Amino acid sequence: MCPRGGRLLGGEGGPLAPAKLVAHCLLIEAGDGLVLVDTGLGTGDAADPGRLGAPFRAFIRPQCNLAETAVRQIEGLGRDPRDVRHILATHLDLDHAGGLGDFPDAEVHVFAPELAAAQAPPLRERERYVAAQWAHRPRWVPYEGGGDSWFGFDSVRLLEGLDAEIAMVPLVGHSAGHVGVAVETPEGWLLHCGDAYFHRGEMATPPSCPPGLRFFQALTQRDGAARRQNQERLRELARLHGDDVRLICSHDPHELARERSTAT
Repeated sequence: MCPRGGRLLGGEGGPLAPAKLVAHCLLIEAGDGLVLVDTGLGTGDAADPGRLGAPFRAFIRPQCNLAETAVRQIEGLGRDPRDVRHILATHLDLDHAGGLGDFPDAEVHVFAPELAAAQAPPLRERERYVAAQWAHRPRWVPYEGGGDSWFGFDSVRLLEGLDAEIAMVPLVGHSAGHVGVAVETPEGWLLHCGDAYFHRGEMATPPSCPPGLRFFQALTQRDGAARRQNQERLRELARLHGDDVRLICSHDPHELARERSTAT
């Protein structure tokens, strides 16, 4: 995604230069199957960018490259996309749920308030959800609050039946039912924070964020107080447990590059 804004959005470049934002998805090997965290923009979006809506295309300027869709990248890894049996949605914004239709047989795990908001959005949020992205009628698996505890975060529901330790961590604020997804790896826990923050500087102490991104987060938030509170909790998690947990978000290209360089 290449919105114009340069330093205001990405922290570098001229004021009218295109910034670079990514849709950071996560593929997890779990036994003989695969688990996908978010799907980014999908083949349906590449075939018909118009379904993303004029405001999103004008401001965000998505580059709908078929080769960059999750399904094509999975094929490029030599894996069968039909092995993706579970999709964990941090939320259902159009830039996170566009590839759902590329995995029609997968169960889609989502926080119940998010599913409810996406299926019947209030007027001010109708642009963020695109019903065409789930016109294939996904196998929704909604989760209510309550469950286990993960590093002091309440209302965590652990997924069962997988030989991988995965937890959904509610981080509401950006949207009605936004969650993070925690995965245990040999190097410790990895928490995909979705859109709980947008820029790596927000997890530093003191935090920093390009002003354009800060404004965009405020513009698109469902509950500003909850979003800011969860950001502070994530900063505390990074301060206290940085050796055991590393954080990634959906849209920071530097974090994506870092994770790709260390992926095994």
